[in-house]
Amino acid sequence: MPFPIHRPRRLRRTEAVRSLVRETQLQPSNFVYPLFLVPGEGRRKEISSMPGIYQLSIDEAVKECEEAKKLGLGGVLLFGIPEHKDEEASGAYDAHGIVQDGVRAIKRAVPELLVVTDVCNCEYTSHGHCGKIVNGDVDNDATLGWLAATALSHARAGADIVAPSDMMDGRVDAIRTTLDEEGFDQTAIMAYSAKYASGFYGPFREAAECAPQFGDRRSYQMDPANSREALKEMQLDYEEGADILMVKPALAYLDIIAAAYQSFDVPIAAYQVSGEFSMIMAAVQNGWIDKDRVMMETLTSIKRAGASIIATYFAKDAARLIS
Repeated sequence: MPFPIHRPRRLRRTEAVRSLVRETQLQPSNFVYPLFLVPGEGRRKEISSMPGIYQLSIDEAVKECEEAKKLGLGGVLLFGIPEHKDEEASGAYDAHGIVQDGVRAIKRAVPELLVVTDVCNCEYTSHGHCGKIVNGDVDNDATLGWLAATALSHARAGADIVAPSDMMDGRVDAIRTTLDEEGFDQTAIMAYSAKYASGFYGPFREAAECAPQFGDRRSYQMDPANSREALKEMQLDYEEGADILMVKPALAYLDIIAAAYQSFDVPIAAYQVSGEFSMIMAAVQNGWIDKDRVMMETLTSIKRAGASIIATYFAKDAARLIS
């Protein structure tokens, strides 16, 4: 029947009605909070390009994790900045590396909190690339052993989920095989399956101190123009044993998130990356937008597209607002 029988505005009239019929509901358990761990004690250094986000010593990170648990967050995602870097990324798979020690400390203090660890090499290499350099480029197959060793060291420390973010071909298979052989068949893998060579990572490189010393990462991260390739990458990771598939970044790739949700019967994750966060915060600081409204609108769009897990620097603020 035509107007005036159908009046969609009836279901927008009050907040009570809007809440009743709302299709996409955010909850704190959807959010994973990224943390940057650094050596030392009592360290809390704000990242200049990411207002309110800090490099944290392990004792300070534990405090953040205690708050994350109280807020009901889905978990935390750990990145490590080691004291020393080298060409072999040895700090990544050191049994007493910064992330490994961080996992143990967090699990002692907040054993129920889900801990996800980033498995990559760029924070640990002197050149800032994600793998072993051979003849001026990252050697894919030579890097797989590093990644498997890193994932295993994280699992031994107590990580619940390991998250390879390097974009090497075959890394999920290498990690799954190693974990299973060593008795960690219950440790899940959240693969950064469609990680694009994006301009939105700039602030993260300050936070993680991992800018490449030469070239860029376009030979292993995905071309932003490609969507079918993303589905191929996700299919390969799925077949190799990934339990969760991630798209990164989020807002410029909502179509990829939606396609992943339609194509795969595993949870889909998305990372609202540093540049997305910092753009919003810059506009907030200039008085151009309302932080809470835009924060929740962007997070809702990511979940609406199909991601049930959202890594975001807004995790704590969004959880407080929902509560």
